[in-house]
Amino acid sequence: MPLSPLDIHNKEFTRGFRGYAEDEVNEFLDQIIKDYEIIIREKKELENKVKTMTEQMSHYNTLEETLQKSIVVAQEAAEEVRRNSQQEAKLIIKEAEKNADRIVNEALSKARKIAIEIDALKKQSKVFRNRFKMLVEAQLDLLNTDDWEHLLEYDVGLTEIQNHARQEDDDLEITTEG
Repeated sequence: MPLSPLDIHNKEFTRGFRGYAEDEVNEFLDQIIKDYEIIIREKKELENKVKTMTEQMSHYNTLEETLQKSIVVAQEAAEEVRRNSQQEAKLIIKEAEKNADRIVNEALSKARKIAIEIDALKKQSKVFRNRFKMLVEAQLDLLNTDDWEHLLEYDVGLTEIQNHARQEDDDLEITTEG
């Protein structure tokens, strides 16, 4: 068991023949007591510092572990986000490709329909042109006939037309009355 300053102070030495000078021994013991008290105080201070630093070190170790865990979790989350964004990008690209294919197919279908309509309109215009040509030719044939010359030979006077119109009116009144 270590000595305390009180143990040193209370130590009594037996006196022998021609022993040490008592005052010198007491002074020396007093000096030892003072130095021993300083050492004990310094030891307690150092123990307190060690305890405080151990607690701080423990705290910092806990912080370090927490930070390392947080970094691992953040890395895993970043990796998950990266994987998800890559999958989402692939889905977006596939959807865009499908939409592009659909749009191109719709455009091709519309172009085919328009081409068919153009062909049908061309055919209709040819038919209309041929019919119109035939009508105009028939009218020209009518104009070119000699029948027009015979019409000019007729000489009908205004009085004959008026008499003829009265006769038709009279005939009409008789049929409506009866």
